[in-house]
Amino acid sequence: MKAFDLHRMAFDKVPVEFLGEVALRSLYTFILVFLFLKITGRRGVRQMSLFEVLIILTLGSAAGDVAFYDDVPMLPVLVVFISLAGLYRLVMWLMAHSEKLEDLLEGKPVIIVTDGELAWEKLQAENMTEFEFFMELRLNGIEHLGQIKRAILETNGQISVYFFGDDEVKAGLPILPGKCVERFTTVPEENDYSCTRCSAIFHLHAGDRRNCPRCANPEWAKASRAKRIT
Repeated sequence: MKAFDLHRMAFDKVPVEFLGEVALRSLYTFILVFLFLKITGRRGVRQMSLFEVLIILTLGSAAGDVAFYDDVPMLPVLVVFISLAGLYRLVMWLMAHSEKLEDLLEGKPVIIVTDGELAWEKLQAENMTEFEFFMELRLNGIEHLGQIKRAILETNGQISVYFFGDDEVKAGLPILPGKCVERFTTVPEENDYSCTRCSAIFHLHAGDRRNCPRCANPEWAKASRAKRIT
């Protein structure tokens, strides 16, 4: 085999005319995926549950194989799409009649922030880091956790946020990017400080050097009381 053989790299063993067949196969699979999404009424990948993403990945695998491989027949792929559409409809019907099955396949919403305090154990259980979670909150115009009455991680990965009124905002952990928030292991002045890991608020004095009683984290950030600008 000759290295850097451009003809082999571009066509391998298929003739040039096969490119036209690839175009036809791609159109065929595009139409099948489009029809599947129309039938199931999907809105967008961001709004898909784990089960629905699994269905789409399976469809993508079948569509990719039939589009590029000359030895993959087209009719069995149609059967795959019809079978998955039927399975999807069946599972949706079963979930509508079984809360346990719905919880198994879709999961449950998880409350991550309550009254300005982060439930970091729940966040870790959902395989989501504080950095990812805080980024999502910042996209909602949130500066610190004290502005949040309740934040819920939905089953589709989105975050629902309910805010305190301006006169109810509490001292909270600033969630701006790292360089925007100064962190201390030795407190410089008396004030309310927030644990940078679990967001617990404590009143500390100048020179205090202590670990968080809640999570043993040694780093602190000055708590913010900034109100939301709407």
